[in-house]
Parts: sequence; C-alpha cells; structure tokens
Amino acid sequence: MKTRWKNLFDNFKKNKIIIIGDIMMDTYIMGKVERISPEAPVPVVDIEEKINKLGGAANVALNIFELGATPIICSIIGKDERGFELDDLLTKNGLITNFIYKSNNRKTTNKIRIIGNNTQMLRIDEETKNDIDDDIFLRLKENIIYAVANNKIDAIIFQDYDKGVITKKIIDYIMNLSIKRKIPIFVDPKYRNFNSYKNIRIFKPNFNELKGGLNEEIYIEKYREINPFVEKLMKDQNIDIFYTTMGNRGIYLSYKDKDKIVHSHIEGEKRSVADVSGAGDTVMSVATLLNINGVDIKETARISNIAGGMVCEKVGVVPINKNDLLNEII
Repeated sequence: MKTRWKNLFDNFKKNKIIIIGDIMMDTYIMGKVERISPEAPVPVVDIEEKINKLGGAANVALNIFELGATPIICSIIGKDERGFELDDLLTKNGLITNFIYKSNNRKTTNKIRIIGNNTQMLRIDEETKNDIDDDIFLRLKENIIYAVANNKIDAIIFQDYDKGVITKKIIDYIMNLSIKRKIPIFVDPKYRNFNSYKNIRIFKPNFNELKGGLNEEIYIEKYREINPFVEKLMKDQNIDIFYTTMGNRGIYLSYKDKDKIVHSHIEGEKRSVADVSGAGDTVMSVATLLNINGVDIKETARISNIAGGMVCEKVGVVPINKNDLLNEII
C-alpha cells in the first residue's frame, strides 16, 4: 500500500494543470488588543506582524505545486502596486506568472484581515468585481492558447470567486477547446456562472454555493434533499462527478454509474479546526490530481476530504503538504 501511494504521488510531477480564475492576495495584519479607542467604541490593534499569502485561484496553483505537479495560472490582475506585490509573491513561491495579464482597468484583489489577540476583528476587501471587457478577454484567451500550444495539459481547473475573470465567453471557449484537445475540466463554481459549465469531470460547489446556484432553500441538516436537483444538474450539464462540500460534515458525493446516479456521504473527520480559509482550494487541487491519475471515485473524495481537513488545522490560507498528506493516507 505504501509503495502504491508513493508511486502515485511521485507521478504528479508529470502533470501540468491550467488554472483559470480570480487570483488574489490575502493579507494578515496581526497584533495585540489592550485598549478601546477614545474616538469610537472599537478595539485598537497594535500591529506586530503583516503577512501576505496567495489566495483564490493562486492558492489552488500553490496546492498543485506543493503536490509536485506544474500549475499554469491564466488570469488577470491590476497593473497596480498590489499587482506587482502579488506577481512577486507568486514568483517567490515558484509559480509561473507568464500567463497572467496586468490590466490598467482592473484592481488587484486584496483581502485584508485585521487580527487582534488571535481573533479576526475586521476584513477589508480591495477589488474589482465587474466582468472583464472584450479586450482583456482576448488577452486572456491568447495566453490560454499559448499555454495549451506549448505544454501537454492534463486538466483545466476553473476556480471562480465572482471577481469577473471567468465569464460566459471564456467558459464557452474552454468548453470547445477541451473537446478538441480532450482535456478534462474541473470546476469550483460561484453563483454568477453556476449554470454555464458543461461536460465537466468534477463540479465542486460548497453547500451554500449550491443553494445559491439552485435558488433553493435547503437546510444542511437535510442535505439529501439536494439529490433531485443535483441529478438534474448532472444530466443537463453533463457532469460526471459532483462534490457538495459541507465543512465539518464532509463531502456529499454524487457520480454516474452506468445509467444511474449514485449518492454517497463522505463523513468529515474530527479535527482541531483553526481556520477554514482555503480548504475548498485544497479539495479541488487534490481531487483533480487523483482523478487524472486514475484513483477510484470514492477514494478520491475521501482523500480530498482528508486534505481539506488537514489545512483547516492551520491559521490562514495554507497549501497542503505533500508528505504530510501521503503519511496521513498510509
């Protein structure tokens, strides 16, 4: 068993994955709170440390990289101070930035979290949310064409955070490209483009995203009530495998088996949760690599669930550690 998993993980180094989506920088400003401001009834945070981390689709790319594969990010950021800082951070983490276009008309997404006494006090978002225009779409498309033409791509991941990089146009283009090139597509959706994806290998909304995409009020305690809605989505959009991630409740797995759809609950493992940020990115990354390397559907879901739980044990957005995950599986 040990040899099997080690060989499989070693095989990741042969894989090249394109990640299309919203990349961002997560900034953590940490300090102590010892007094209340005399100006307003708010705590005063005396800053001790400031840390920048890769977030959004960049965190998916970092997870793919840490697992040993080669991520190729195709995205848009602003031609601004945050954009250059993010570009530098990507490079320092060993990631390819050649296919990221810097636009004068966009603002680089920066999520700033103020943390006092190990408690998040406030989050400030700097971002542009409107869809990219036609000119930027063409730049993104050109970068994707070049990336595919010069690399043997094993999978394409759409990592959507509704910040405007992923539009109906880019989805339609990639759907056609995947058919021509026989490249499987993996999707972590948000609300705006929820129903736009077709011919998908794995579709992975969290429970709230699924409710929003369906526009249905379903309570997580009665999660099996999603069955008919998920089955319709899988048939209408030709989705092979459907993950509904449910936090500490685990993953509700739905997949095609001959002429029927099977549902299975992969229960969450008990862990000391410090921060759930980025867990979905890790699940998407691990599931993609295991799937394209031929791992069984249920086994892939279980291991992806384990990986998501492991990163929740650490504060902030962090990628999965390859050796830690391998040891956990064994």
